Amino acid sequence: MASPLGPRVLSIQQPWAWAIVSGRKKVENRSWSTAYRGPLYIHASMKIDRVAIKWLHRRMRLAVPDQLPTGAVIGVCDLVDVVTRSHARRFGKWFFGPYGFVLANARPLHRRVPMKGRLGLFHPSGSVARRVRTQLRRRR
Repeated sequence: MASPLGPRVLSIQQPWAWAIVSGRKKVENRSWSTAYRGPLYIHASMKIDRVAIKWLHRRMRLAVPDQLPTGAVIGVCDLVDVVTRSHARRFGKWFFGPYGFVLANARPLHRRVPMKGRLGLFHPSGSVARRVRTQLRRRR
């Protein structure tokens, strides 16, 4: 059930944010848990993890795009569960734990929505939420 307070945003380094919104990565590893379930805006932080790009290429056989957007909401998914190491096998090489945010229904935005990221789960500003909703409505 979605929160009555609306969607949340999670800032994630690239290329992990790209892997999520492209539907390849179904679990986001965190050191903390959350009771939140519902829509999750994926914010690509300003930092690009170059080691992760190599890992995705070697271990997952993925070709990461040369240009990765940063400093913006780049997609939306649904946070449907939080799992622990006991569920690691379900997600294969993607799960590092100790907590895994289980993600579903990932969809990239056609145009990124610039904004500053923050730590943890946070609410988007009204203008960011409107811009994301407008793009999602146009997709239908």
